[in-house]
Amino acid sequence: MAEKKIYDFSSRENSGDWSSINDVVMGGKSSSNFKIIHSDSSALFSGNVSFENNGGFASVKSFIKEFIFTGFKGVVLKVKGDGKLYSFRVKTDSSFDGINYKIDFLTKANSWIEIKLPFSDFTPTFRGKKLSNVKPLDPSQIQQVGLLISNKQEGSFNLLVDWIKAYR
Repeated sequence: MAEKKIYDFSSRENSGDWSSINDVVMGGKSSSNFKIIHSDSSALFSGNVSFENNGGFASVKSFIKEFIFTGFKGVVLKVKGDGKLYSFRVKTDSSFDGINYKIDFLTKANSWIEIKLPFSDFTPTFRGKKLSNVKPLDPSQIQQVGLLISNKQEGSFNLLVDWIKAYR
């Protein structure tokens, strides 16, 4: 399987610029951050999901500097989680809001695992609602990638990410 490294968190150049987008945009109280841990070349997506004020999600995203997914079948992640369900999301434009394509993955508590996410299994969504009558994901148009925790999983969360790659 031919792979192309997207992020490996071993250096500033390989880590991307990540920003948090939490339910506070609609009045919620959830929080998150994405911190590079240089001692082991990984990144930590962590925080707290709160249902207060109709909240319930926390996320981070990074813009892709170039269209690098052309010809690839999906994404593979190496993660160490807390046993919770997360989503990997992509966007095909540079807007703040709009259509996301997402796929869920379950982590194994305190164990590193590799998770293969085929682009053909990504679902179009808008603000958490599945969309129909939307074109399937075109990997050659991906401009943003991100991680999300939601699905009524209140409380603290921790997801270590060792790397993110595209695969053929």
